[in-house]
Amino acid sequence: MEENPSIAPDATKKASGLRWLRCLAVCLAWCCLVPATLWAMAALYFDVRVSWLRTPLAVAYGLGILAVWIWVRRPLKTVITACGFVVVLLWWFSLQPSNDRDWTPDLAVLPYAEISGNQVTIHNIRNCDYRTETDFDVRHYDRTFDLDKLQTVDLYLVYWGSPHMAHTMVSFGFGGGEFVCFSIETRKEKGEGYSATKGLFRQFELTYVVADERDLVRLRTNYRVGEDAYLYRVQMTPEQGRTFFLNYLRRVNELHKRAEWYNAITDNCTTAIRTQRAAQDRAPWDWRMLVNGHLDELLYERGTLATNLPFAELKQGCHVNARAKAADKADDFSRRIREGIPLPETGTVEEMLNRP
Repeated sequence: MEENPSIAPDATKKASGLRWLRCLAVCLAWCCLVPATLWAMAALYFDVRVSWLRTPLAVAYGLGILAVWIWVRRPLKTVITACGFVVVLLWWFSLQPSNDRDWTPDLAVLPYAEISGNQVTIHNIRNCDYRTETDFDVRHYDRTFDLDKLQTVDLYLVYWGSPHMAHTMVSFGFGGGEFVCFSIETRKEKGEGYSATKGLFRQFELTYVVADERDLVRLRTNYRVGEDAYLYRVQMTPEQGRTFFLNYLRRVNELHKRAEWYNAITDNCTTAIRTQRAAQDRAPWDWRMLVNGHLDELLYERGTLATNLPFAELKQGCHVNARAKAADKADDFSRRIREGIPLPETGTVEEMLNRP
């Protein structure tokens, strides 16, 4: 009987295909499990509440997973690694934020709002009196705003070093020259400083600072070194402005009742603005909402800012540091820093973050 010459080549092809599949499976496992292991080690290092245990637990976890991959056979090593990650993840999600900590004085009092028809009373609007960035008297006041008198919505971008990252603030202007500004920040405890790395873990509570512009803006232009503030003016319909303002107040009241974690990616000063809207109402994601130093470029492209000027000229005209230093503690600070700011044609801050 003659031997079929096609059997051996077919078997060889099949074996080769299986080897490729095994290699692909191993690569996928490494691509998933290595980052998961590194994240679990970082979570233990940053978020274990007993400080002296952080480093030993993180190192022990990493060495334990390494030992599993050296001495345990497949596929058990994959299962053990995945289970270890899941255990750390479940523990991490069990960590609860709190409104009851030893906060820095400027963040100790939370704002909240009472809404009755068109009348909105915001309690605990902050207006710190600064002598230096770290030396100040904390003051708060209550104010009632008439939604029918809401006239402007303005966006601040504040750069502290990198041209790719900025802090965003939104300010609402009412008739009579009244402005109230919102800044989404980390709520820091005494002795605690901000860290972008720590902001990826459960280190900071989220807070909405509601303040006078002579506080939030002047702190960054007149007292902090190396920060540049840009004020972009937008236009709005009364209904759009009202909805956007009330979205902010809804989040303010939610955080007053129940603390939430800050996250440097998913719930920061810019992404939190977008997530104030229902998921079905949000526009597709754009990378400049995360790398938000370029957010003004995105808004310019979408026609929300003053497009009758070249972008570079618009940005130069919106720089407010010199105006803010000249106005300083003046009662009409908000009016004076807006003098000469280019005006847009149409649009609102809410539209610019959610327009397709």
